[in-house]
Amino acid sequence: MRRFRTALLCASLLALPVMADTLRMPAAGEVATDLRGLTMDAVRARLGAPRKMLPPVGDPPITRWVYDDLTVYFEHDRVIHAVRHRKRPGS
Repeated sequence: MRRFRTALLCASLLALPVMADTLRMPAAGEVATDLRGLTMDAVRARLGAPRKMLPPVGDPPITRWVYDDLTVYFEHDRVIHAVRHRKRPGS
């Protein structure tokens, strides 16, 4: 009898409608995945000199290079992330 009640409970739970909310957030910027894994030298050869180079922070050291339309994040000397800057309305 106990197995029957357990099976009935499981079946009734599976029959419940499933609902979920979708959270839509504005993108902070488009991710530039074509740079991932490149060395600092390769990024400099491809994009030129950055407008601003921020010093390494933390352990492992994360360095940030800021270009006019892109920020590139390095761990040691390899790109781990690159994000295109969001265009502000009216600019």
